[in-house]
Amino acid sequence: MMQVTPNPIRSICIVGGGTAGWMAAALLSNIHQGTETKITLVESPDIATIGVGEATVPSFMAFLSSAKINPKDFIEATAGTFKLGIRFDDWYQKGHHFLHPFGKIGRSLDGHDFYQLWLKTLAQHNNGSSGDVTRLMDHSPSAIMAEQQRFMVEAQLKNTPLENFGYALHLDAVLAARYLRELSIAKGVVRVEATVNSVQLDARGFIDSITLANGENISADFFIDCSGFKGLLIEENLQVGYEDWSEYLPCNRAVAVQTENIHEPAPFTIATARAAGWTWKIPLQHRTGNGYVFASDYCSDDEATQTLLNAVEGRLVNEPRIISFVTGKRKKIWHNNCLALGLASGFLEPLESTAIHLVYRTLVHFIRNYPERDFPAALEQECNAQIDQDYMEVRDFIILHYCTSQRDDTAFWRWCQNMPVPGTLRDKINRFRLRGQLERNSENLFGVDSWLSILEGMHIRPEKYHPLVDALDSEKLSRSLMQGKQAIYDAVTRLPSHGDFIKQACASKH
Repeated sequence: MMQVTPNPIRSICIVGGGTAGWMAAALLSNIHQGTETKITLVESPDIATIGVGEATVPSFMAFLSSAKINPKDFIEATAGTFKLGIRFDDWYQKGHHFLHPFGKIGRSLDGHDFYQLWLKTLAQHNNGSSGDVTRLMDHSPSAIMAEQQRFMVEAQLKNTPLENFGYALHLDAVLAARYLRELSIAKGVVRVEATVNSVQLDARGFIDSITLANGENISADFFIDCSGFKGLLIEENLQVGYEDWSEYLPCNRAVAVQTENIHEPAPFTIATARAAGWTWKIPLQHRTGNGYVFASDYCSDDEATQTLLNAVEGRLVNEPRIISFVTGKRKKIWHNNCLALGLASGFLEPLESTAIHLVYRTLVHFIRNYPERDFPAALEQECNAQIDQDYMEVRDFIILHYCTSQRDDTAFWRWCQNMPVPGTLRDKINRFRLRGQLERNSENLFGVDSWLSILEGMHIRPEKYHPLVDALDSEKLSRSLMQGKQAIYDAVTRLPSHGDFIKQACASKH
């Protein structure tokens, strides 16, 4: 029998704190509980968390579970609110809005996808058949909860018409990093507050150690780069290169500002299309996060700042600040004994709040392919392929919002009318136009219902529905959908308001 000698990683050094660094520390310290692996996090006292977006997607709840974090405690500590989806204002045309809700839309019947059932009722109505027709969003529990600004946790909604809803969180990025830091330190992570002066590589091109400004030298078996856009380890030293996606997504700057709340926080993010990009509004318990993501070819910093200030409500909490970025990703996110996370790994504009998701997913892929100290190249290659797939999925989904817009009132939106579209996205839209079919992949962040939400919001519908749906009686099907819609509405009216639920269940400690 072959003898296998274990050669485990005994030390991990995370360079950089913020949300990405402390997410890595929280998750890895939990996984390594009971082992001899030492985890050290080095963060500079001079660098603040960027906090471009403070919204998450439903996978963040899976991260909290994986890190054994109580959601109630986390929400209280981060002044969080609940997020049922995103409302898009003025994207299809000015004056038009639609929702991208989380969770499921409708229920299948006799093996037929719900969307095909809904298309059949729509076709019958358009052909003059009697009976009311429902909106697609009428069958999304999260959409109706968002419209009514009501909320309840999932444990209370099992075996009800609302059980397939989904949600994520809005959070204060600075408070979230602080919470994760305290949690990680309690689990044995060593925090070093210092600036990295230099990085030493060995003869193979692996990172051997880092030297701090105070002269201290830290060696480790594996390094995680959370140093922000500059990519101190992954780029400045390992020089993996950057894949620039600006040709598809030309927005390259953002201006951000925080304001005092003047309304109860809504359970959704608002993304409003503007002359040269879009603005976000993220409501927290103690304040609101606002920003304008824009393309500098079509808008100056001063114009962008003024546009944002004209759009916000409430007194400013801080001064507006400009953040520049290049949309894309590192050509290799895991290279040798270094993994890049957060802004060090790449940047996709926060239109669908995917930054924190990509941190978590990258960690999941890394843990699946977790190496020993011999670092097999095959594990690195497999992990990078999986991460690449995630980034391209998110990229294509974001592009979908731009390339399907009918706006032509500014130079930026006229560019979007004829913008380059990746073949992967173009093929997906063309297949959908035939009869509304989309590929199902449980590994994808954005499932079929997410794609349907954007396509319907942008008025893109297929030419036909699936012919086998005609086996179902049209009138019975129409009645069934109307009953399903009513059941959701009736259940939502019995829920507390989003604001009342937070006050009762998880009011902020700040």
